[in-house]
Amino acid sequence: MKGLESIGHFIDGKTVGSADGASMLSVDPTGRTAWAEVARGSTTDVDRAVAAARSAFTEGPWPRMTQDERSAILHDVADALQDHADEMALLDTRDMGRPIALTRDNDIARSAANLRFFADDARLAVDTSFPGRPGHHIYTRHEPAGVVAAVSPWNFPLMQATWKIAPALAYGNTVVLKPAEQSPASATRLAELAVQAGLPPGVLNVVHGPGPGGAGEALVAHQGVDLITFTGETRTGEAIMRAAAQGVRAVSFELGGKGASVIFADANLDEAVSVAADAAFSNAGQICLAGSRILVERSVHDRVVEALVDKARQLRLGDPRDPRTQVGPLSSAEHHAKVSGHLRRATEEGAVLLAGGDQEGWWVAPTVVVDAPADAAVCREEIFGPVVTVHPFDTEQEAVRVANATPYGLSAMVFTSRLARAHRVAGQLRAGNVWVNCFWVRDLRSPFGGFGHSGIGREGGGHSREFFTEPKTVVMDVT
Repeated sequence: MKGLESIGHFIDGKTVGSADGASMLSVDPTGRTAWAEVARGSTTDVDRAVAAARSAFTEGPWPRMTQDERSAILHDVADALQDHADEMALLDTRDMGRPIALTRDNDIARSAANLRFFADDARLAVDTSFPGRPGHHIYTRHEPAGVVAAVSPWNFPLMQATWKIAPALAYGNTVVLKPAEQSPASATRLAELAVQAGLPPGVLNVVHGPGPGGAGEALVAHQGVDLITFTGETRTGEAIMRAAAQGVRAVSFELGGKGASVIFADANLDEAVSVAADAAFSNAGQICLAGSRILVERSVHDRVVEALVDKARQLRLGDPRDPRTQVGPLSSAEHHAKVSGHLRRATEEGAVLLAGGDQEGWWVAPTVVVDAPADAAVCREEIFGPVVTVHPFDTEQEAVRVANATPYGLSAMVFTSRLARAHRVAGQLRAGNVWVNCFWVRDLRSPFGGFGHSGIGREGGGHSREFFTEPKTVVMDVT
């Protein structure tokens, strides 16, 4: 379309349009106008991408390179990404409204770090030998699994894509990436930079389009795919599991969350409120790890609520291209309608909104909700917006029970000055990631994933190696 930028698929080392000429629009949530025309993938496009990935795996040099060679190329890709930091940051800001100060200063560095970490982790990994059986030598090999289907979300487009791509490539696989249709731009550009940096054609392919009924569904159902890694909604994960059962493909899922921040009276309350507010409102609450429920010991409940409301009102809403902006718009009209609908329903169910609420455009101001019944939707469902509920508790046992009263189990936070309590409560919380007096501190060696409806499997360090490779035992008669 005239005046719009063009974003194509990236297949076998080239940027191409859809086989049938179909396209879709990428909408800038700040002005609520289309800024790019994007290739809309069909089954034919997915077939082309999977065929390119399969050829690169079975016939190309990538799986046959030494680990040092692969790792060196991934470091070169990370260099290229950082050399184009301003360009890449602006693509994600335009696509989903994340403030430029975060996409540029945080997301690019973390995306490059993902590539560098797994390049080094794969290079330094060791296999196992089992001595002691007379006349035989027994050892293991970790070999690339094949073609990986990677489906990434829109809330951190580049960062989440590299979290999947980096380990898959580091261990010798080839990849077909389907980014979220709301945030396609950085994926194609990353693939272009990767090939320019030395990645062989066909090793990383990108196909755009919707999930259900579109390129995403076709990709996860494709029998040419060996592994599926997905981040997104729990219901979509269930659908992908059904598709993966055909052909018995392995899956790794990071799904929804409804994390709890548990604040005890003995905590440093100023610090607890600051961290809990960041956990609730960062990225306009569009984080699976968000602490969207705050549980506060009753003796300090009112004080915490007052401080939290003040913190929420201080956050600066605005144009995400402005470096001073802290809260950008929500990602799409559909998502804005979902979040604002939750707020209307919350008041209908008896909750009180002390700060924030729906704003002009696709913004929702950081919102603090109190007095919500335990069975209210705002307390049970993942809202994925800048909305936090606050609830009092009287005992440690009650706090743990309420924190665990959800089918999700991705994250939780504990704020206390008592070391024994910190260890005890962390051990009782049903969550894959528990932070004590902090939030979102990540070590890429540690396992990342969730309990229950929050996912299947773990990724990070050796856990990613186990997923993206096929361990093989070799037994040799050496007599």
